[in-house]
Order: sequence, then structure tokens, then C-alpha cells
Amino acid sequence: MKAIVYTQYGGPEVLQLSEVEKPTPKANEVRVKVYASTVTSGTVYARSGTHPDSKLWAVGLRLLYGITKPRKTILGYEFSGEVEAVGADVTLFQKGDQVFGTTTELNAGAYAEFVCLPEEWKGGVVAKKPANLTHAEAAAIPIGGMTALHILNNANIQQGQKILIYGASGSVGT
Repeated sequence: MKAIVYTQYGGPEVLQLSEVEKPTPKANEVRVKVYASTVTSGTVYARSGTHPDSKLWAVGLRLLYGITKPRKTILGYEFSGEVEAVGADVTLFQKGDQVFGTTTELNAGAYAEFVCLPEEWKGGVVAKKPANLTHAEAAAIPIGGMTALHILNNANIQQGQKILIYGASGSVGT
């Protein structure tokens, strides 16, 4: 299968189209044919191996992703696509289901034609795509949407209260 890979840290020029092995789903996994993915600030930081806010963040990134070069060579955390295969223990999805989600836990892999992830939480979040969304629209929801929902759930907002989302120009606030 084709994938966008990076074998060294740097700017966009380190990304290359390569042929890699198609993943095989484990018993609890689905294999999704990826139709759309996103470029987020997180993928830019992972690709560059740096962080604009501090050198301490950059050190943390390198500890997570690899000190001198990336441990995992395929980026991409959010995706939308179609279930192409299911593992033996999968019950929530079947071949042909239109889905979207995020790989989570630094697994990445959505910059490829196919990505495998568990049908339930550990190691990824996958859900059936609403029919009224395009794949491009659905791929843009997971990380920003989950972050916004987490913030709202922990803000202790009471019925009747109003909130102002100031400067909402990224995926979390829009």
C-alpha cells in the first residue's frame, strides 16, 4: 500500500510517498481504507521534532517519538474511511461500514491507504460516520471535537449559564 512516511525530523520536505506493507487486523481490530486525514499542529510538531513554545516540550516530543529519528514512520491521527476488514472478535463494525476516528496513543498511521485500530477505546477511537458528512468533514472532527467536549464537560457549566469561546479559530473552538 502507499503511505506518506518520514524517516527524519524536519519540514514538509521530509515527507515522502512510499510503498509499505498493508497492515493485518488483529482479532479485536478493524482495518479502515482511509479516504481522508488531517494535518494538525500535533502532526507538525511530531514531524519537525520541535515545539514552538519551549525546548522542554521538544525534548518530550523526542522522548515520545524517537531521539534522533522517528520510531514510527507514518503520521496521521485523524481519519475517515470505510471498514475493509475486521478481526475475528470484532462485533461493532462490519466490512463496508463508513467510519471516522482517531488513532490516539501516539499510534498515528492515518497517512496511509489503510490503518488498523481496535474497535473499542484502547489504542484508537472509531465510530460510524454520520451520512450527512463528507469524509473530509468527518476526518476533521475527532481530536478537536473530543478536546472541546472534554473542556465543556469539566467546566461545570450549569443550565442557563452562558459561555464565550474567544478566538475560536482552530478545530477545538469551531
